Amino acid sequence: MNAASTPLDAPALGARPGFAEVAAEQLDAVYRYLVYLTGDRGAAEDLAAETFEKAFRSWRRFDPRRGSPRTWLCKIARSVAIDWFRAETRRRKREDRYARDLSSSEDFGDGLPGPLQEALHALSPAEREVVALRVLLELDGPSAARVLGISQTACSTRLSRALRRLEERMDDVRE
Repeated sequence: MNAASTPLDAPALGARPGFAEVAAEQLDAVYRYLVYLTGDRGAAEDLAAETFEKAFRSWRRFDPRRGSPRTWLCKIARSVAIDWFRAETRRRKREDRYARDLSSSEDFGDGLPGPLQEALHALSPAEREVVALRVLLELDGPSAARVLGISQTACSTRLSRALRRLEERMDDVRE
């Protein structure tokens, strides 16, 4: 094959792949790695999103001579997972402290119709916290994420899951 017969859209040998191509090829591998690390598919989805968000922002610094895209992405994923484990530990401590203090304070959801109050209490403390910040206090996504110490993506995912659980509980009451 000579230069005249080489297609114009074919990548040159040793050419750096595009981020979209790498992300599409490596998404499943990174997700599986995060499921293995966390043991939680929901958390792995959130962490995979955060991993690819960080990777996209730092794509220009990726050097294919230093390692494969999968290695680079797994290194980012590991760092994101370690940060998540640390944040989870802090969150659990905060929730335990909150749960101890809750018995002596006014209950979240008091004054609401019984089924809605029960549905709110069925949520995890983290879900109740994001609902309180976003719905009751009407904070925007970035502000709520800062308060919670999580990414905007994780905050919106947590809110979406909490609202879906509330809706399911309320549907069960209506039936």
